[in-house]
Amino acid sequence: MGTSIDTRLIHSGEPEPRIQGSVTMPIFQSAMFEYGGPEDDLRYVRLSNNPSQVALQNKLADLEDAEAAIVTASGMAAISAALLSTLSPGDHILAQNQLYGGTHAFLTSFLREYGVTYDFINPHEPDTWDAALTPATNALYVETISNPLIQVGDLSALASFAANHGLTSLIDNTFASPVNFRPGQWGFDLSIHSASKYLNGHSDLVAGAVIGSDRLIEEVRGKIVQLGGSLDPHACFLLHRGVKTLAVRMQRQSASALALATALDQHSAVERVNYAGLPHSPSHANAVKHLDGFGGMLSFELRGGSDATSQFTHSLTIPILAPSLGGVETLLVRPALTSHAALTPGERGQSGVSDHLMRVSVGIESTEDLLDDFLQALDSI
Repeated sequence: MGTSIDTRLIHSGEPEPRIQGSVTMPIFQSAMFEYGGPEDDLRYVRLSNNPSQVALQNKLADLEDAEAAIVTASGMAAISAALLSTLSPGDHILAQNQLYGGTHAFLTSFLREYGVTYDFINPHEPDTWDAALTPATNALYVETISNPLIQVGDLSALASFAANHGLTSLIDNTFASPVNFRPGQWGFDLSIHSASKYLNGHSDLVAGAVIGSDRLIEEVRGKIVQLGGSLDPHACFLLHRGVKTLAVRMQRQSASALALATALDQHSAVERVNYAGLPHSPSHANAVKHLDGFGGMLSFELRGGSDATSQFTHSLTIPILAPSLGGVETLLVRPALTSHAALTPGERGQSGVSDHLMRVSVGIESTEDLLDDFLQALDSI
């Protein structure tokens, strides 16, 4: 088998020999299996060891050169189980200062009530990280490409910092995907995905995944079993099928996103564009150093405030105004009303998420059609 990510997406993790010669991994639509005695493992969907789950987990682990993976019922199930398996009451965690709103809320609300304290750090400023450490610090949580400001921190320095201080390092790799970044190769302990997004790529399921060492994934599995966050076999089939086309989708989305970000950056109606592929982006050097591609996500703000934003969105014809991301269709959202709605206005301001910020998940439509549509909408303001 070839070693490129394109080939591994299709062939890695598949059963050998193939089940009844089936080219496509069958759906094992069974909640439980006959127990043959002490020598047989108990197999039950809630334990995440249904054959549909196992094949998918093997594939995801191989894609990031990891020992193990577990799939979950949602991205938040993956995030919460990973954090709960790492932290105990009295612990302290360092987290990137600009995060997905659901993660931010989980840290600042649920984990605080659980007895965990936290501090936020700037992933671009390694010289400031030591000052945030406490004797109780035992974990570091960051995002490969941040949501929604598309920032890329000094990822190798973050992983080294965690290792040097005995911290478990967790990274949300949703926006980059294994095509553009494989966390284990850079020293991160746990990689987390909202698999609803790029891994699946078709906007038709909700799922998550955690990838890492056998030991750490077994601890995450314990939380998934206790909290009931396993992924059902039919969703596993859809995700298994979707992930095979990840490379071709991501390559097209990344190319179109760069073209769109460049066009937006040059238009007089646009105040600022957030995309690490732009040479003047503060994240450009880190992205070039760590990533194999800049990805299909970007965000921007218009001059003219709410009136301009409203006119622009009503003039678009191709993008769908809907939350989520990573599908084949281009999606447009205002994070202040969706992914970061749970944050207070003050918290959004501290994170740099303005009320008029728009986030684009670029699909696989014609690049020229997307450019024409965005430019005509900008010209209508």
